[in-house]
Amino acid sequence: MTNLGDFDFELPPHLIAQEPPARRRDARLLVWLGDGRYEHAAVSDIVARLRPDDLLVINDTKVFPARLFGRKRNGEAQVEVLLVRAQGRRWEALVRPGRRLPPGTTVDLAGDVPLEVGESSGFRLRWVQFPDGLDVFDHCRRHGHVPLPPYIERSDDHDDAERYQTVFARETGSVAAPTAGLHFDQQLLTDVVAAGATVAPVCLHVGPGTFRPVTADDVARGTLHSESYSVPKTTSEALRACRAAGGRVIAVGTTVCRTLESMDPTAVGDQSGETDLFLQPGSRLRVVDVLMTNFHLPGSSLIMLVAAFAGPRWKQAYATAIEHGYRFYSYGDANWIERGQT
Repeated sequence: MTNLGDFDFELPPHLIAQEPPARRRDARLLVWLGDGRYEHAAVSDIVARLRPDDLLVINDTKVFPARLFGRKRNGEAQVEVLLVRAQGRRWEALVRPGRRLPPGTTVDLAGDVPLEVGESSGFRLRWVQFPDGLDVFDHCRRHGHVPLPPYIERSDDHDDAERYQTVFARETGSVAAPTAGLHFDQQLLTDVVAAGATVAPVCLHVGPGTFRPVTADDVARGTLHSESYSVPKTTSEALRACRAAGGRVIAVGTTVCRTLESMDPTAVGDQSGETDLFLQPGSRLRVVDVLMTNFHLPGSSLIMLVAAFAGPRWKQAYATAIEHGYRFYSYGDANWIERGQT
């Protein structure tokens, strides 16, 4: 049995990044070599690590201002609603304070929009419903807030609207950023291609399946909320070409890794679906050779994915990062993890 406590570690609070670096490419990079050694580098140094015929896969999902605030009708208490995803006319949402909002409660959101709070949809989420005819994404653009994670202990500001978004974001639907992608600017992408690598997109809309903590003491019994993904035909073709040429598949982020390991790598044409794939120690990874990812929270499904990919050396790597003052989590530094002995 793999215990939840096996994925715990002590992190000094001052290492939790509260702001992004001045430039996207200015983040540090901890390189996990396949032979078990570590090197200290910068994100921009990935260009020198690329080989001709490598395939760099990015997640082109786009974060929307999914955090809404309002007040319970006939009450003074503030209510926070984090939209997760639409299901027909309803949305799944994380609602706070949920215990004070029984099904049928009306919340008056900013912009004078009433929102009805419904029953649980599972995974500690609630169904909520907007008025008929309302363009929810437009309302969020006008009244919503950037859904910064709770360990960033400040309110979102104008800079977050740009920096908590990748430069290649296209498809609106995420309530958290695919944070490994935040390190890329247009020049770095250009340099990657100039080095002989190919850049190809997938799309996984980030929701609770990515960012909610695992709660089962026995990790093998844990489950993830499903998230929607799509893989264009051009990316499937690029994957096959990479393999045929002997290149490496490099996943920029855990969301890309989960997408590539969920898809059918032999299929021809566009692919789309839902995935609740929970990669953890013992999982077999078929597609990804290198994982570029940020540092993740203790007990999260993300650190379990790293352990599935890299094996128990994640503990030594994280201890090394803490010793050398790397910055953690969404606005923090990154890892370049090469497959080795797991």
